[in-house]
Amino acid sequence: MWIPTEHEKYGVVIASFRGTVPYGLSLEIGDTVQILEKCDGWYRGFALKNPNIKGIFPSSYVHLKNACVKNKGQFEMVIPTEDSVITEMTSTLRDWGSMWKQLYVRNEGDLFHRLWHIMNEILDLRRQVLVGHLTHDRMKDVKRHITARLDWGNEQLGLDLVPRKEYAMVDPEDISITELYRLMEHRHRKKDTPVQASSHHLFVQMKSLMCSNLGEELEVIFSLFDSKENRPISERFFLRLNRNGLPKAPDKPERHCSLFVDLGSSELRKDIYITVHIIRIGRMGAGEKKNACSVQYRRPFGCAVLSIADLLTGETKDDLVLKVYMCNTESEWYQIHENIIKKLNARYNLTGSNAGLAVSLQLLHGDIEQIRREYSSVFSHGVSITRKLGFSDIIMPGEMRNDLYITVERGEFEKGGKSVARNVEVTMFIVDSNGQPLKDFISFGSGEPLASEYHSFVLYHNNSPRWSELLKLPIPVDKFRGSHIRFEFRHCSTKEKGEKKLFGFSFVPLMQEDGRTLPDGTHELIVHKCEENTNLQDTTRYLKFPFSKVIFLGNNNQTMKATKESFWITSFLCSTKLTQNGDMLDLLKWRTHPDKITGCLSKLKEIDGSEIVKFLQDTLDTLFGILDENSQKYGSKVFDSLVHIINLLQDSKFHHFKPVMDTYIESHFAGALAYRDLIKVLKWYVDRITEAERQEHIQEVLKAQEYIFKYIVQSRRLFSLATGGQNEEEFRCCIQELLMSVRFFLSQESKGTGALSQSQAVFLSSFPAVYSELLKLFDVREVANLVQDTLGSLPTIMHVDDSLQAIKLQCIGKTVESQLYTNPDSRYILLPVVLHHLHIHLQEQKDLIMCARILSNVFCLIKKNSSEKSVLEEIDVIVASLLDILLRTILEITSRPQASSSAMRLQFQDVTGEFVACLLSLLRQMTDRHYQQLLNSFNTKEELRDFLLQIFTVFRILIRPEMFPKDWTVMRLVANNVIITTVLYLSDALRKNFLNENFDYKIWDSYFYLAVIFINQLCLQLEMFTPSKKKKVLEKYGDMRVTMGCEIFSMWQNLGEHKLHFIPALIGPFLEVTLIPQPDLRNVMIPIFHDMMDWEQRRSGNFKQVEAKLIDKLDSLMSEGKGDETYRELFNSIIPLFGPYPSLLKKIERETWRESGVSLIATVTRLMERLLDYRDCMKIGEVDGKKIGCTVSLLNFYKTELNKEEMYIRYIHKLYDLHLKAQNFTEAAYTLLLYDELLEWSDRPLREFLTYPMQTEWQRKEHLHLTIIQNFDRGKCWENGIILCRKIAEQYESYYDYRNLSKMRMMEASLYDKIMDQQRLEPEFFRVGFYGKKFPFFLRNKEFVCRGHDYERLEAFQQRMLNEFPHAIAMQHANQPDETIFQAEAQYLQIYAVTPIPESQEVLQREGVPDNIKSFYKVNHIWKFRYDRPFHKGTKDKENEFKSLWVERTSLYLVQSLPGISRWFEVEKREVVEMSPLENAIEVLENKNQQLKTLISQCQSRQMQNINPLTMCLNGVIDAAVNGGVSRYQEAFFVKDYILSHPEDGEKIARLRELMLEQAQILEFGLAVHEKFVPQDMRPLHKKLVDQFFVMKSSFGIQEFPACIQASPVHFPNGSPRVCRNSAPASMSPDGTRVIPRRSPLSYPAVNRYSSSSLSSQASAEVSNITGQSESSDEVFNMQPSPSTSSLSSTHSASPNVTSSAPSSARASPLLSDKHKHSRENSCLSPRDRPCSAIYPTPVEPSQRMLFNHIGDGALPRSDPNLSAPEKASPARHTTSVSPSPAGRSPLKSSVQSFTPSPVEYNSPGLSSNSPVLSGSYSSGISSLSRCSTSETSGFENQANEQSVPVPVPVPVPMPVPSFSGSEEPVRKESKTPPPYSVYERTLRRPVPLPHSLSIPVTSEPPALPPKPLAARSSHLENGTRRTEPGPRPRPLPRKVSQL
Repeated sequence: MWIPTEHEKYGVVIASFRGTVPYGLSLEIGDTVQILEKCDGWYRGFALKNPNIKGIFPSSYVHLKNACVKNKGQFEMVIPTEDSVITEMTSTLRDWGSMWKQLYVRNEGDLFHRLWHIMNEILDLRRQVLVGHLTHDRMKDVKRHITARLDWGNEQLGLDLVPRKEYAMVDPEDISITELYRLMEHRHRKKDTPVQASSHHLFVQMKSLMCSNLGEELEVIFSLFDSKENRPISERFFLRLNRNGLPKAPDKPERHCSLFVDLGSSELRKDIYITVHIIRIGRMGAGEKKNACSVQYRRPFGCAVLSIADLLTGETKDDLVLKVYMCNTESEWYQIHENIIKKLNARYNLTGSNAGLAVSLQLLHGDIEQIRREYSSVFSHGVSITRKLGFSDIIMPGEMRNDLYITVERGEFEKGGKSVARNVEVTMFIVDSNGQPLKDFISFGSGEPLASEYHSFVLYHNNSPRWSELLKLPIPVDKFRGSHIRFEFRHCSTKEKGEKKLFGFSFVPLMQEDGRTLPDGTHELIVHKCEENTNLQDTTRYLKFPFSKVIFLGNNNQTMKATKESFWITSFLCSTKLTQNGDMLDLLKWRTHPDKITGCLSKLKEIDGSEIVKFLQDTLDTLFGILDENSQKYGSKVFDSLVHIINLLQDSKFHHFKPVMDTYIESHFAGALAYRDLIKVLKWYVDRITEAERQEHIQEVLKAQEYIFKYIVQSRRLFSLATGGQNEEEFRCCIQELLMSVRFFLSQESKGTGALSQSQAVFLSSFPAVYSELLKLFDVREVANLVQDTLGSLPTIMHVDDSLQAIKLQCIGKTVESQLYTNPDSRYILLPVVLHHLHIHLQEQKDLIMCARILSNVFCLIKKNSSEKSVLEEIDVIVASLLDILLRTILEITSRPQASSSAMRLQFQDVTGEFVACLLSLLRQMTDRHYQQLLNSFNTKEELRDFLLQIFTVFRILIRPEMFPKDWTVMRLVANNVIITTVLYLSDALRKNFLNENFDYKIWDSYFYLAVIFINQLCLQLEMFTPSKKKKVLEKYGDMRVTMGCEIFSMWQNLGEHKLHFIPALIGPFLEVTLIPQPDLRNVMIPIFHDMMDWEQRRSGNFKQVEAKLIDKLDSLMSEGKGDETYRELFNSIIPLFGPYPSLLKKIERETWRESGVSLIATVTRLMERLLDYRDCMKIGEVDGKKIGCTVSLLNFYKTELNKEEMYIRYIHKLYDLHLKAQNFTEAAYTLLLYDELLEWSDRPLREFLTYPMQTEWQRKEHLHLTIIQNFDRGKCWENGIILCRKIAEQYESYYDYRNLSKMRMMEASLYDKIMDQQRLEPEFFRVGFYGKKFPFFLRNKEFVCRGHDYERLEAFQQRMLNEFPHAIAMQHANQPDETIFQAEAQYLQIYAVTPIPESQEVLQREGVPDNIKSFYKVNHIWKFRYDRPFHKGTKDKENEFKSLWVERTSLYLVQSLPGISRWFEVEKREVVEMSPLENAIEVLENKNQQLKTLISQCQSRQMQNINPLTMCLNGVIDAAVNGGVSRYQEAFFVKDYILSHPEDGEKIARLRELMLEQAQILEFGLAVHEKFVPQDMRPLHKKLVDQFFVMKSSFGIQEFPACIQASPVHFPNGSPRVCRNSAPASMSPDGTRVIPRRSPLSYPAVNRYSSSSLSSQASAEVSNITGQSESSDEVFNMQPSPSTSSLSSTHSASPNVTSSAPSSARASPLLSDKHKHSRENSCLSPRDRPCSAIYPTPVEPSQRMLFNHIGDGALPRSDPNLSAPEKASPARHTTSVSPSPAGRSPLKSSVQSFTPSPVEYNSPGLSSNSPVLSGSYSSGISSLSRCSTSETSGFENQANEQSVPVPVPVPVPMPVPSFSGSEEPVRKESKTPPPYSVYERTLRRPVPLPHSLSIPVTSEPPALPPKPLAARSSHLENGTRRTEPGPRPRPLPRKVSQL
């Protein structure tokens, strides 16, 4: 049985549980669980990370933890009772865990690793806390470390700032909002502004001395030197190096590492240097022989310096090598460092080029304790401390120092009877009063143990040596008296013995007889001469001598002899115990000289402060002793001295001695009677204030009042204790009188100088410190009344003196912060005074920062839930006094312009934040009663209205994102909770007072606007929070959005007919609310729209306004990223919504306006689909097809369905910007054309819109035209640019704007030049199918054709699409997918290349039009595309696969032509037809024949520099034929079985036979040409080809061709004269008659250049390599490989690659080797140069192949080399087939020139090198021929004779046309025709025609044009006369620009 648990409430999972049992709850190790029930070793509960799922789990899997339960029962909350820091750590680490993994995914490696280290560190610290073995201090330290790391991690991850108090998280409900604000701000400041350290320390580590000539031990001395003041500022760091230049004691780091401590900020400047002096220990001369002398001397070696400025960058200087300079002149050694600093180092040698001192230096910042914590490793290993010289900037009480610094400066010595100067060494001893040397009190520097004696270094042969060596003597105070220092002078001999001979000594006592120590400064000591063996142990013998020259000169009784030699030292005492000041000693010994008391007290002010604080207690005892002695006489003097000492402690240097004085007052002060005198003198001073002229001294007294009162109070307490409380009343009266005097002085207004106001300011500054003292003697209320009276006496006039007003406010502030104010009793007395002053200042908007601070403190004392009567009364007072002014202040400061300086801005934010916190605190404290009183306090509705408007405005300001820093979520939530509570109170007032006849639109609008922006706040969007954060917010505040939503709904329902005022204004804001993905909120808000539609319908009979506003707002909101899929469903769904409201659609269906309502909902839903897609696409960074496609979809929707012109134009420009960004310039131009078309050439003024200024419509259209032309130019779409140039030129012409007209004509001309001169790449086109439900709406289950980028082949395009849709799966077949793919929850992409079918054939069919003009028309304005897919039908014959090889040809029709406003358009219609194997074979042969003719023609016209392409092509065809290529067709279609079983194919079989014979003829002529041009080394191959050709002919059963055929060379249009470009060779039928070429409707005009029916698969690889490189892009455009690919060879069957998306590099035959897979860049091949397959389709669409006798095309030249393949094809079998003309016609004739009898002798005089068709590379020749099929005869033929005389052209005779398989095909027969391969000469040149759309009328003789259709021309041809030239053609109207 399951029992609810009592104590087992909370646990942590210690082993993962899969939850496989019924009702099992799966748990992971580390999860926390809340337990609800238990039963037999099982628990039931839920994991805290997912509280909605409850289940059971074994109790053994859970470790229980102590917890307390809140709200027992269904909604109980379990809170663990562990340390709050531990709880925070655990939850924070959980949140970090998932984010940390995301960092890895996002490749943020640096933060990933740093966070990992921090997390591990926190876990270690957590263990330490959990173990519980830490001391209190250590625990505090650990918690500080933990919180610092948590804050760092939260900041790095963008999480919220956590408010903390003493390292524990604070519940915002438990403290006032002002206190919360301060905690947040404190943490924020800490994070933002690192505190500048006032203390700095230099870490030095000596590593080694690198020098070549070492060999002696060294001493290295570091110190800091101030070059400005020319003195050392630190003690010395001293260390010894061994003979190798390494530290002598490497195992003792303190011997070679030191920390120079307590450097002030003023000492971090560039003129502070680190100086290093190096002394060697060894022989006198560095180069002396080893055995010369055994005595070791200290001798100068070198010096190095470094400016401390080099360390200020903050980097550690690990391996710094300092240059060491050697001193050549020893007499300058003492100043060598100064000379180096002054750059006078030229006089010194470096110790070596690569020599130097290797050190490590680092500057550390912060106080020494902080440094110990942060660099604990440095201190744990050991480091010596090097102090500053003298006291640090701040003297700490209790600091014990007694250091005497002695600098051995210099000496002056006589020669002493020697010829050379002496080598003097000084030895120093400290000798005590007993004459015994003191042991270990001489310090050479830190890092070296103390020594008992000191030996100076020796300067060679120098009688005036200068040493300047600093020594520290830390002598204890008790040893000081009677001790002296003795200096002994010895001459050091350099002889072998190396003796040191004593020749004199000096001494100096440390203390004078009167108790003063040796004064600081330089002392000139007498050198007393003595014998070498003099014994100086007996000090009494010399101590009676004078020691100083000053004393000696004063007592002139000694002989002069002893004064010639001198020795100088400098002393400096740093002692907290001894003084050198005589006045100080006199004061302390006042009892011995009572007569000097007055003088001593006067001199006290002149004594140095450091001397006074050293003897603070003794001095104070002295003063109060003197006061007790004679208060009448010395009272005021003692008082003044006391004031001087008190004020001395205000100095920052001695600030730390205040506690010393406090301790003295509490424990040592014994002046029980002093209070009387102190009060008396103080009152005397206060009374004199108003009269005194000089106020300085009085101000000093007032400044010291805190401590004076402390002495008064302590004295009175001592008196009371001693006397049992006598004279109490008298004392009270004295205090009252004193304060009366104060009040009088405060109430005076300053006149004139303002000295009085300064004194008032001084008093007010220190007065609050007195309260705590008065409380020691008086009752709280008494003190409060005294203070109230005193503060109340202040004058309230504001204009008096600004500085005094500020001080007055500071005094109020200190009062509020004082202990007195914390007591509720006294607070109630003081509050009115405080509020009164605040009100005055706020009204004047002065001292706002101080006001904010005071108010914050006032509210900090009022806890949130204090329901005590006193608190409620205080709130009453504050509301009445300050609420209104507080609101006004916030409005005022937030409306001010922000300050420019960051410091000012920070200050502004602080003060705003504090006032806001105060307002929130006040509102949170207000109860029903307070609100009621407040609302009742307004006398009129106007006042209430103003108040409500004001508070709503302030609330809107508080909601602004910039009000608090972005990570202050805690503060924002608290603020929102207060706002919503207040709004709920105020909405009631709104309903009661401003409805019906009192309705006020402005206040209601303000209310709704506030509610909407409240709901939309970012900090309330719980969906964006982590689960744990969301749970916490919901537990504490619930979802405040829903509460506010319900309130909006309720208020809306109350409006009644006034709702009409808010329609359509509120549609946008309410729509914004409904876009929030919160179901409850949506359910509440969406019915409001029904209401709006209903009211609008009632008012105006429709709801167009609602619809328009809804759509506009939806667009702007969705593009901001709001809304989701569920939202659309909610609008459209039938599911009943919250409460009594059914879904919107259901409600609408009940209304009379049902249809329009449902239509609106449908429109909105469809719009949302597009907007959602648009929003999702726009989240991607880079521009891609998805973004553009989505924008196009939306743009079309706005135009077609919504007819919203402005939105349409906006999206046109968004699309334009996307195209520009992607460099789709052509598409950008087409896009802008959409806007251009909406404008007229009128002078209508247009408003400013988007980036356009205010201008006329004409100007905007002109600007658009120019922009579009520029984009067409950049996109190389010059033809379209020309049309626009003409349009705008017409406008300029009509306005006579010839200047601009000229520019436009020049621009037009430049575009023509570009067409002719610049190369254009023809893009490839790809069909893309998007299948599956996961695609965006505008792509889902649709197919598109896409225009590829330049140089983009299929595999590159496919990869690009897969990158754009990374989750998509590429389909590997071209079949139409089935329904399962359409409905799949996935993304499938089907991609293959397609061939464009140009719409207009006119330019393409014209003779003589250059290819760079034609190239435009091949790939522009394309609506139709096609691709072919080969397949086998029926049984596949393994011996001959051609029998069953069919081709499926698919045509795709687009909704818009390409290129257009997008690179891709949707396929509107698709048609599929099938081509039989026979038709396929015919097409393959036609194309191969065409290819051969092209190559032969190029070779004849010498356009080929290399004959290899022709060689390989011939070889491929002939070799393949021998090996069974064409013979496979014979076997397949010429056998009896096939002919009998397919009687309907008789004509096609005949046609196939014709083509095979024709191929034989072409090959024969080709071999003849080949023989002429073949190089010598290829002759054997040629011979082999000839032999094989005869074998091939015999296989066809051909022995010889007819004579006429043999005698005539092959006709090649490109080689023919220009006279008759329209002629074409006739095909020969086996019976010699002229046969009209006949096509099956499924004919397949693809040319496979790689392998065909005539190529073996091996040869195909070679041919493709060569011919592919020789063919131009034009030729390739219309010739595509056969679908059979290698299947035409005798050895290969159809390639399996045909239907797969093979990479384009492999688009040749499967055997094509890599080196032959040439790229488009090398070969300039067209994109359609690839094998035909489903993925690589053929180019020509059958329905575009009009019958030659069709009424529109019947007379077009069939062999026109520039005729596009689509024009030549026969109609396909599909639904939109074209009906042919009912009759055929015989060919027209014209004159022809005689032909050359042999191909070898051929030389056409008509060929011109500058012919636009023949000039350039040989490739252009190919392109000219490639479009014609020699098997197709034209309906207009020319015959030639030798004289080139024109002959009559007969009228064509109609002939009956037999029907064939549903479409009619005419067959024409005629008598003998000229040989099919004649060569014509060109006698006439014709200019290249303009594109149709750009043509212009001409008045001169027009150029020869292609013949018109028959029907149009018959009248000209009736009489057999020569056809006349047509008249000038009118200039065609330019097409509408949008159709470009």
